Amino acid sequence: MFTGIVEELGEVTAVEQLAEASRFRLRGPVVTEGAKHGDSIAVNGVCLTVVETADGEFTADVMQETLDRSSLGALGAGSRVNLERPMALGGRLGGHLVQGHVDGTGEILSRTPSEHWELVKIALPAHLSRYVVEKGSITVDGVSLTVVEAAADYFTISLIPTTLALTTLGIKQPGDPVNLEVDVLAKYVERLLAAGVNPLHAEETQK
Repeated sequence: MFTGIVEELGEVTAVEQLAEASRFRLRGPVVTEGAKHGDSIAVNGVCLTVVETADGEFTADVMQETLDRSSLGALGAGSRVNLERPMALGGRLGGHLVQGHVDGTGEILSRTPSEHWELVKIALPAHLSRYVVEKGSITVDGVSLTVVEAAADYFTISLIPTTLALTTLGIKQPGDPVNLEVDVLAKYVERLLAAGVNPLHAEETQK
């Protein structure tokens, strides 16, 4: 489980093509400190399992399903990536609960700069629009953000200077893909309601 607060702007140093998968080598001295085989690290919002670490770099295998459902397949050597380690129990939840399970990809449609922030408009896949609400939370390339405007086929976010400087969202341009993860709580509520369960009285219903 992650919080959507990026710890480090890392870099892809190599991509090796495997059978229906790819092995990524990524540089991230901060997130690899103390990391070991089997640990999780979020890369642009995708939870990946560490294979090995050495000299501030780590490798991770990405299966075809993940390559198809996320923007990781478009990465190559030199690509910058957002990196985050899992949240620690007892730590502060600075963003919101993020699983690292990408629901789909969007495309940056426009960027409108202003004096103190930048408004970014992102295309929203039809199957995700019902989960995105004004002032709600959404994860974009692993960054926990607040939705400014939610339309049927797009949403907007405001990026502060810190986010622009310390994440890939500061360098992505119109036409670039981004990974999207909607708030998991909305999906659970939808599933309960579809089953005829009132989430507020689920315990009583089970009795």
